[in-house]
Amino acid sequence: MALTNPTPSPARPTVPDAPTALASPDTLTTLASPHTATTPAPPHTATTSVRPTAPDTPPTPAAPTALSGGSTPPPAWRRPPRLDAVDRDVLTLYLFTRVALALVAYCTAWLFPRSPEAHSPGLFTEVVGQWDWSHYLHIARDGYFPDDPAARPAERDNREAFFPGFPLVLRAVHLVVPEWTAAGLLVSLVTGAVAVLALARIARLHLPRAADARRAALLLLVSPCAVFLAVGYTESLFLALALPAWLAARRQDWRAAALLAAGATTVRVSGLFLVAALVVHFALTARARGTLRGLPWLAVPALPPLLYSWYLYARTGDWMAWKHAQERGWYREFHAPWEAWGTTWDAAFGHGYTTPYALMWQAELVAMAVGLVTVALLARARRWPEACYIALSLWALGTSYWYMSIPRATLLWWPLWIGIASWTLRRPRWLAAWLCLSAPLSIVLAVTFFSGRWAG
Repeated sequence: MALTNPTPSPARPTVPDAPTALASPDTLTTLASPHTATTPAPPHTATTSVRPTAPDTPPTPAAPTALSGGSTPPPAWRRPPRLDAVDRDVLTLYLFTRVALALVAYCTAWLFPRSPEAHSPGLFTEVVGQWDWSHYLHIARDGYFPDDPAARPAERDNREAFFPGFPLVLRAVHLVVPEWTAAGLLVSLVTGAVAVLALARIARLHLPRAADARRAALLLLVSPCAVFLAVGYTESLFLALALPAWLAARRQDWRAAALLAAGATTVRVSGLFLVAALVVHFALTARARGTLRGLPWLAVPALPPLLYSWYLYARTGDWMAWKHAQERGWYREFHAPWEAWGTTWDAAFGHGYTTPYALMWQAELVAMAVGLVTVALLARARRWPEACYIALSLWALGTSYWYMSIPRATLLWWPLWIGIASWTLRRPRWLAAWLCLSAPLSIVLAVTFFSGRWAG
């Protein structure tokens, strides 16, 4: 059962939905710019000068010739995916970590039953279906505005705060998998596999060898908040859309990037931050290419949020009903960044909350520090699109009444995990040190979530 706070703060009630402990910002990596190994020309071989391209611009493929058949290869989004040895290793690692989390959930059900006098554990679906899962379940099963009042027992459960992407996918899968929680787990299982594969493909653009991409996937899968990639939450589905969108943008396939980003904006408001990163990347590469071809596609990802706002307006008369629901339920009204830091600091160290809640506020402060350092390192490396993406996320999460959900948001910061992978490649001993810190925290937070306590 959820922890309660016997001594609530006079300023706000304790109804947080916030994430978890995270590693120290001192362990952050130096994020290097993408690099490509070059092979020296053999002796007595004339070399041809190549026009330099922008840092984020991939090499332009050679035009088809008669020797190659004269046909242009199909765009990347039309080609069937092919898994190489590294991809298979990443998927194997992913499946092992899913089994590990299932084992943690099983043990938690026996060690921390809902009743101290219980002689049998609770249902597995009850153990893994905690916190925000109930909101997604109610939306998928009953809709945002059910006709039956019993389907929305709370006077204001603020379900409008959650974007419709995940509930729509959940409802579709439910047609095949009748048990709702099992359907949610299946969605996260499949989309999580797509997400780690895409992360590994992005990592190959930044790391010396393709095999090193496995390290970035490992760091994500054993990160402190990794449990949210396995349960019925939106993180896996969002990453399964956002990371391929970023890959498509790196390949200059703006149609695929826009369509995938549109899916991401259907799932989370964070998708708009991804769109901003795509726009910055387009601006940087368009200057090098000398063309604006593909620009109209970048308007497509704005359509899902507009349609959702229009739907809420038709039912409530409020274009920003989703934002106001967040303010009512999670205190996300605007406050200056220093005010939000101060309020979170008082909650973490002011002894106004019970120790489990105070620990979570401490995790929020650490995650904010990690994010700020990450943005600074990305800016120093002149990786402006990724810096923009994380900076907007920090601004949105760091200008509320207090910090909330920042540790869980680190799962969506793919440059962080690729950067740590790059850093540990140069300092191999630090990989073991990082894993010794991150893996136990990951288990602790999984137990916290599965036992019904506040973990994000």
